[in-house]
Amino acid sequence: MSNTTNHNSDAVAVFMSAEETRTNADDTPAGTAVPIHHLYVHIPFCARICPYCAFYKDLLDRSQTSRFCEATLRDLDQQRASFTLSPETIYFGGGTPTALTTSQLEFLLGGFRERFDLSSLTEWTIEANPGSVSARKAALLRKFGVTRVSLGVQSWDDELLKLLGREHNSQQAEQSFHILRAAGCSNISIDLMFGLPGQTIEQWKFTLEKTISLEPEHISAYCLTYEEDTEFFLRHARGELLQNTDADAAFFEMAMSILEDAGYQQYEISNYARNGFSSVHNSAYWLGKDYLGIGPSAFSTVGMHRWQNICDYRTYIDRVLSGQSTRGASENLTSDMKRTERIALSLRMSEGVAASELKHFRQEAKEFISLGLLRKSSGNFVLTRKGKELADSVAEAFL
Repeated sequence: MSNTTNHNSDAVAVFMSAEETRTNADDTPAGTAVPIHHLYVHIPFCARICPYCAFYKDLLDRSQTSRFCEATLRDLDQQRASFTLSPETIYFGGGTPTALTTSQLEFLLGGFRERFDLSSLTEWTIEANPGSVSARKAALLRKFGVTRVSLGVQSWDDELLKLLGREHNSQQAEQSFHILRAAGCSNISIDLMFGLPGQTIEQWKFTLEKTISLEPEHISAYCLTYEEDTEFFLRHARGELLQNTDADAAFFEMAMSILEDAGYQQYEISNYARNGFSSVHNSAYWLGKDYLGIGPSAFSTVGMHRWQNICDYRTYIDRVLSGQSTRGASENLTSDMKRTERIALSLRMSEGVAASELKHFRQEAKEFISLGLLRKSSGNFVLTRKGKELADSVAEAFL
């Protein structure tokens, strides 16, 4: 098991090493004729910094948010001059996009609508913190065409929410869900976490059953990982927070059983959806499609080239508004790197990886089949239920 979130950086960061990056490289051919259909926008502001989160974020500074929104749209204009953008999916992640004020969200969402023909748009997602959802914001999202909301609940246990440093409690989380429903949002994803310090199997069962009772269209269930540059990582290193892999496996098994029994298909190891509600945007990452990232720290992959924007929103604003490049690191991909990514990410998905991708690993595949970790299905190799619990180890054998 591993923790793959909705942020576009998580799917690719592991493949960018210090040896492969070039600072401030900006050599992607301009005016590429290949349309880019998937846009990610990183909004880094948070009312509170969660001690487990390794994504780029910063405390909310109201003196900077308006300039940031202006810079985001200016960056989008500059990218439109270089790339053919025809969005089928848009994803606003963070950070906490809903930490912006209602007027700032209106400015930003309206700016996207003014700049694009959205007739081909199939999914527009925004991440929301239950502590920053209001009826006005929910109505605004619907008005401007946001079709999907990813609600970061994490747990329905107030003590665990305090441990995670969340600004909301369980009551607020439920109220936020109902506010979104009342506004007409018909595609809501609820994010949950397991493997938390001190979390019991009973607490996890309650969280799963509580979530199911609300009938969201999509549920993400991530195992806590201790990421570098987080408070939890330091506490884990000091022995204050312990990880129990056996308990994590039991949590994961329970999630698969309870959610599948409730009618949610596990289409990716950490993601479950009712029929027709799989995340189109995240699936595009996992399937290796091109995407463009706007905002500080956001990744982009176009053809055989990948880059990441600088991870400082103030510098990002200054560079955009002065017409400078926002790129911080870049790399040229190889066919082997692409193949490695396809295998690692495809194995996480319910369709599995094409047998042709593993033609040089026939013996390894045969051994995993004999161990009950892989099975053949429609010409693909697919993880079994047991294999999903050891997904990272299986993937490593093919990389």
